[in-house]
Amino acid sequence: MNEIDSIYRVAKQPEKAIKKYKKLFRKYRPLNQERIEEYENYIRSSDKYGKNFGGQKSLYRLIPLIAPYWRYKKEDKEFIKLYKKYGIDSVNIEQAVARWESKHDKILIDSFVIAFARDQYGERINNSDRVENDLKNAELLKWTFENHGYPSMQKIGLYHKDTFMPMSVLLLHMADYDEYYPYFKTKILEYVRSGECPPVHYAAMVDRNNIHHKIPYTYGVYQGYQNIKDSAKVNRNRKSIGLPSLKYRNKIAKDFSDSLKTK
Repeated sequence: MNEIDSIYRVAKQPEKAIKKYKKLFRKYRPLNQERIEEYENYIRSSDKYGKNFGGQKSLYRLIPLIAPYWRYKKEDKEFIKLYKKYGIDSVNIEQAVARWESKHDKILIDSFVIAFARDQYGERINNSDRVENDLKNAELLKWTFENHGYPSMQKIGLYHKDTFMPMSVLLLHMADYDEYYPYFKTKILEYVRSGECPPVHYAAMVDRNNIHHKIPYTYGVYQGYQNIKDSAKVNRNRKSIGLPSLKYRNKIAKDFSDSLKTK
Protein backbone atom coordinates (compact mmCIF):
# COMPACT_ATOMS: atom_id res chain seq x y z
CA MET A 1 0.00 0.00 0.00
CA ASN A 2 2.85 2.39 0.83
CA GLU A 3 4.47 1.67 -2.53
CA ILE A 4 1.22 2.44 -4.37
CA ASP A 5 0.73 5.59 -2.32
CA SER A 6 4.16 6.79 -3.45
CA ILE A 7 3.10 6.30 -7.09
CA TYR A 8 0.07 8.47 -6.38
CA ARG A 9 1.69 11.02 -4.05
CA VAL A 10 5.30 11.36 -5.28
CA ALA A 11 5.45 10.07 -8.84
CA LYS A 12 2.13 11.81 -9.61
CA GLN A 13 0.88 8.85 -11.67
CA PRO A 14 -2.69 8.48 -10.38
CA GLU A 15 -3.92 6.25 -13.21
CA LYS A 16 -1.12 3.77 -12.58
CA ALA A 17 -1.89 3.91 -8.85
CA ILE A 18 -5.59 3.26 -9.57
CA LYS A 19 -4.77 0.00 -11.38
CA LYS A 20 -2.55 -1.20 -8.58
CA TYR A 21 -5.06 -0.21 -5.89
CA LYS A 22 -7.79 -2.09 -7.74
CA LYS A 23 -5.70 -5.27 -7.63
CA LEU A 24 -4.82 -4.67 -3.98
CA PHE A 25 -8.43 -4.24 -2.85
CA ARG A 26 -9.49 -7.40 -4.69
CA LYS A 27 -7.05 -9.32 -2.50
CA TYR A 28 -7.19 -7.41 0.81
CA ARG A 29 -9.92 -5.54 2.65
CA PRO A 30 -9.27 -1.79 2.65
CA LEU A 31 -8.43 0.00 5.91
CA ASN A 32 -8.42 3.63 4.70
CA GLN A 33 -5.67 4.51 7.15
CA GLU A 34 -5.46 7.91 8.80
CA ARG A 35 -3.72 10.59 6.67
CA ILE A 36 -3.13 8.14 3.80
CA GLU A 37 -6.82 7.33 3.19
CA GLU A 38 -5.90 4.87 0.46
CA TYR A 39 -9.40 3.54 -0.25
CA GLU A 40 -10.99 6.98 -0.45
CA ASN A 41 -8.17 8.24 -2.68
CA TYR A 42 -8.68 5.22 -4.93
CA ILE A 43 -12.38 6.01 -5.29
CA ARG A 44 -11.89 9.76 -5.77
CA SER A 45 -9.10 9.26 -8.33
CA SER A 46 -11.07 6.60 -10.20
CA ASP A 47 -14.04 8.94 -10.44
CA LYS A 48 -11.82 11.83 -11.59
CA TYR A 49 -10.21 9.78 -14.37
CA GLY A 50 -13.33 7.93 -15.44
CA LYS A 51 -12.22 4.53 -14.13
CA ASN A 52 -14.62 1.91 -12.81
CA PHE A 53 -14.24 1.55 -9.03
CA GLY A 54 -17.42 -0.35 -8.29
CA GLY A 55 -19.89 2.52 -8.01
CA GLN A 56 -22.40 2.40 -5.16
CA LYS A 57 -21.07 -0.91 -3.84
CA SER A 58 -17.62 0.53 -3.21
CA LEU A 59 -19.00 3.82 -1.89
CA TYR A 60 -21.09 1.95 0.68
CA ARG A 61 -18.02 -0.14 1.51
CA LEU A 62 -16.18 3.08 2.34
CA ILE A 63 -18.82 4.37 4.77
CA PRO A 64 -17.89 2.15 7.78
CA LEU A 65 -14.27 3.23 7.32
CA ILE A 66 -15.09 6.94 7.54
CA ALA A 67 -17.98 6.48 10.00
CA PRO A 68 -15.84 7.07 13.15
CA TYR A 69 -15.09 10.55 11.76
CA TRP A 70 -18.56 11.24 10.37
CA ARG A 71 -19.17 14.34 12.52
CA TYR A 72 -16.31 15.96 10.59
CA LYS A 73 -16.58 14.13 7.31
CA LYS A 74 -20.14 15.28 6.69
CA GLU A 75 -18.77 18.82 6.39
CA ASP A 76 -16.63 17.74 3.40
CA LYS A 77 -18.67 19.13 0.49
CA GLU A 78 -16.64 17.28 -2.15
CA PHE A 79 -17.18 13.98 -0.34
CA ILE A 80 -20.96 14.49 -0.22
CA LYS A 81 -20.95 15.66 -3.84
CA LEU A 82 -19.20 12.46 -4.93
CA TYR A 83 -21.84 10.30 -3.25
CA LYS A 84 -24.70 12.31 -4.75
CA LYS A 85 -23.16 11.80 -8.20
CA TYR A 86 -23.74 8.06 -7.77
CA GLY A 87 -27.24 8.36 -6.33
CA ILE A 88 -26.41 8.31 -2.61
CA ASP A 89 -27.52 11.42 -0.72
CA SER A 90 -26.51 12.56 2.77
CA VAL A 91 -29.61 10.91 4.27
CA ASN A 92 -28.51 7.56 2.82
CA ILE A 93 -25.04 8.05 4.30
CA GLU A 94 -26.50 9.00 7.71
CA GLN A 95 -28.57 5.81 7.65
CA ALA A 96 -25.52 3.71 6.78
CA VAL A 97 -23.55 5.32 9.61
CA ALA A 98 -26.45 4.62 11.99
CA ARG A 99 -26.46 0.95 10.92
CA TRP A 100 -22.72 0.85 11.58
CA GLU A 101 -23.21 2.30 15.06
CA SER A 102 -26.02 -0.13 15.86
CA LYS A 103 -23.58 -3.05 15.55
CA HIS A 104 -21.31 -1.75 18.32
CA ASP A 105 -21.00 -3.55 21.64
CA LYS A 106 -22.86 -1.19 24.01
CA ILE A 107 -21.50 -2.82 27.18
CA LEU A 108 -17.93 -2.54 25.87
CA ILE A 109 -18.52 1.11 24.94
CA ASP A 110 -19.77 1.88 28.46
CA SER A 111 -16.63 0.27 29.89
CA PHE A 112 -14.34 2.42 27.75
CA VAL A 113 -16.28 5.62 28.43
CA ILE A 114 -15.40 4.99 32.08
CA ALA A 115 -11.82 4.06 31.12
CA PHE A 116 -11.24 7.33 29.27
CA ALA A 117 -12.73 9.31 32.15
CA ARG A 118 -10.28 7.52 34.44
CA ASP A 119 -7.41 8.16 32.06
CA GLN A 120 -7.94 11.92 32.13
CA TYR A 121 -9.04 12.19 35.78
CA GLY A 122 -7.65 15.33 37.37
CA GLU A 123 -5.76 16.04 34.12
CA ARG A 124 -3.32 13.29 35.23
CA ILE A 125 -1.64 15.69 37.66
CA ASN A 126 -1.84 13.61 40.84
CA ASN A 127 0.68 10.78 40.51
CA SER A 128 -1.05 8.25 42.80
CA ASP A 129 -4.43 8.76 41.10
CA ARG A 130 -2.83 8.51 37.67
CA VAL A 131 -1.07 5.23 38.45
CA GLU A 132 -4.14 3.70 40.10
CA ASN A 133 -6.34 4.60 37.13
CA ASP A 134 -3.80 3.45 34.55
CA LEU A 135 -3.51 0.06 36.25
CA LYS A 136 -7.30 -0.31 36.24
CA ASN A 137 -7.29 0.47 32.53
CA ALA A 138 -4.47 -2.02 31.95
CA GLU A 139 -6.61 -4.74 33.49
CA LEU A 140 -9.61 -3.65 31.41
CA LEU A 141 -7.54 -3.82 28.23
CA LYS A 142 -6.24 -7.29 29.10
CA TRP A 143 -9.77 -8.51 29.84
CA THR A 144 -11.04 -7.00 26.60
CA PHE A 145 -8.29 -8.58 24.52
CA GLU A 146 -8.98 -11.99 26.05
CA ASN A 147 -12.78 -11.79 25.77
CA HIS A 148 -13.58 -9.45 22.87
CA GLY A 149 -10.36 -8.98 20.93
CA TYR A 150 -9.02 -5.53 20.10
CA PRO A 151 -11.45 -2.65 20.89
CA SER A 152 -11.05 -1.03 17.49
CA MET A 153 -13.04 1.89 16.12
CA GLN A 154 -15.07 -0.63 14.15
CA LYS A 155 -16.18 -2.19 17.45
CA ILE A 156 -16.68 0.83 19.72
CA GLY A 157 -16.32 3.88 17.48
CA LEU A 158 -14.23 6.95 18.19
CA TYR A 159 -16.87 9.01 19.97
CA HIS A 160 -19.72 8.13 22.30
CA LYS A 161 -21.91 11.21 22.61
CA ASP A 162 -19.36 13.80 23.80
CA THR A 163 -16.71 11.32 24.96
CA PHE A 164 -13.66 11.11 22.71
CA MET A 165 -12.19 7.59 22.81
CA PRO A 166 -8.83 7.45 20.99
CA MET A 167 -7.44 4.01 21.83
CA SER A 168 -3.97 5.28 21.00
CA VAL A 169 -3.97 7.31 24.24
CA LEU A 170 -4.68 4.30 26.46
CA LEU A 171 -2.04 2.24 24.66
CA LEU A 172 0.51 5.02 25.04
CA HIS A 173 0.04 5.06 28.80
CA MET A 174 0.57 1.30 28.99
CA ALA A 175 4.21 1.96 28.02
CA ASP A 176 4.74 3.46 31.49
CA TYR A 177 4.33 0.18 33.43
CA ASP A 178 6.98 -2.48 33.01
CA GLU A 179 4.81 -5.08 34.74
CA TYR A 180 2.27 -4.79 31.88
CA TYR A 181 4.34 -3.58 28.95
CA PRO A 182 5.79 -6.95 27.80
CA TYR A 183 2.27 -8.38 27.55
CA PHE A 184 0.97 -5.41 25.56
CA LYS A 185 4.03 -5.28 23.31
CA THR A 186 3.46 -8.89 22.25
CA LYS A 187 -0.33 -8.95 22.21
CA ILE A 188 -0.97 -5.68 20.39
CA LEU A 189 1.49 -6.67 17.65
CA GLU A 190 -0.95 -9.48 16.81
CA TYR A 191 -3.67 -6.87 16.28
CA VAL A 192 -1.37 -4.76 14.13
CA ARG A 193 -0.80 -7.76 11.88
CA SER A 194 -4.52 -8.51 11.69
CA GLY A 195 -5.21 -4.90 10.69
CA GLU A 196 -7.27 -4.07 13.78
CA CYS A 197 -4.73 -1.77 15.47
CA PRO A 198 -3.10 1.00 13.42
CA PRO A 199 0.66 0.35 13.42
CA VAL A 200 1.48 3.92 14.45
CA HIS A 201 -0.42 3.44 17.73
CA TYR A 202 1.65 0.37 18.55
CA ALA A 203 4.88 2.05 17.46
CA ALA A 204 4.23 5.08 19.67
CA MET A 205 3.76 2.82 22.69
CA VAL A 206 7.03 0.99 22.01
CA ASP A 207 9.01 4.20 21.43
CA ARG A 208 7.61 5.72 24.62
CA ASN A 209 8.85 2.72 26.60
CA ASN A 210 12.21 3.14 24.89
CA ILE A 211 12.35 6.70 26.21
CA HIS A 212 11.73 5.46 29.76
CA HIS A 213 14.68 3.07 29.44
CA LYS A 214 16.91 5.55 27.59
CA ILE A 215 17.35 3.33 24.55
CA PRO A 216 17.11 4.37 20.86
CA TYR A 217 13.70 4.49 19.19
CA THR A 218 12.52 1.28 17.58
CA TYR A 219 10.15 2.97 15.12
CA GLY A 220 11.03 6.69 15.26
CA VAL A 221 7.44 7.83 15.76
CA TYR A 222 8.20 11.01 17.67
CA GLN A 223 9.42 14.16 15.97
CA GLY A 224 13.14 14.80 16.13
CA TYR A 225 15.93 12.33 15.46
CA GLN A 226 18.06 12.72 18.57
CA ASN A 227 17.03 9.26 19.77
CA ILE A 228 17.54 7.50 16.42
CA LYS A 229 20.97 5.92 16.20
CA ASP A 230 20.48 3.81 13.07
CA SER A 231 17.88 5.18 10.64
CA ALA A 232 18.25 2.19 8.29
CA LYS A 233 17.37 -0.17 11.14
CA VAL A 234 14.45 2.04 12.18
CA ASN A 235 13.16 2.01 8.60
CA ARG A 236 13.36 -1.80 8.52
CA ASN A 237 11.45 -1.94 11.80
CA ARG A 238 8.84 0.46 10.42
CA LYS A 239 8.43 -1.55 7.25
CA SER A 240 7.96 -4.76 9.25
CA ILE A 241 4.72 -3.40 10.75
CA GLY A 242 3.47 -1.51 7.71
CA LEU A 243 4.76 2.00 8.44
CA PRO A 244 6.37 4.09 5.68
CA SER A 245 10.02 5.12 5.92
CA LEU A 246 10.99 8.11 8.05
CA LYS A 247 11.50 10.28 4.97
CA TYR A 248 8.20 9.26 3.45
CA ARG A 249 6.45 9.74 6.81
CA ASN A 250 7.55 13.38 6.67
CA LYS A 251 6.18 13.72 3.14
CA ILE A 252 2.78 12.40 4.26
CA ALA A 253 2.78 14.73 7.27
CA LYS A 254 3.57 17.74 5.05
CA ASP A 255 0.82 16.84 2.58
CA PHE A 256 -1.63 16.45 5.45
CA SER A 257 -0.63 19.82 6.90
CA ASP A 258 -0.94 21.49 3.50
CA SER A 259 -4.39 19.97 2.98
CA LEU A 260 -5.58 21.46 6.28
CA LYS A 261 -4.39 24.91 5.21
CA THR A 262 -6.53 24.77 2.07
CA LYS A 263 -9.73 23.83 3.93
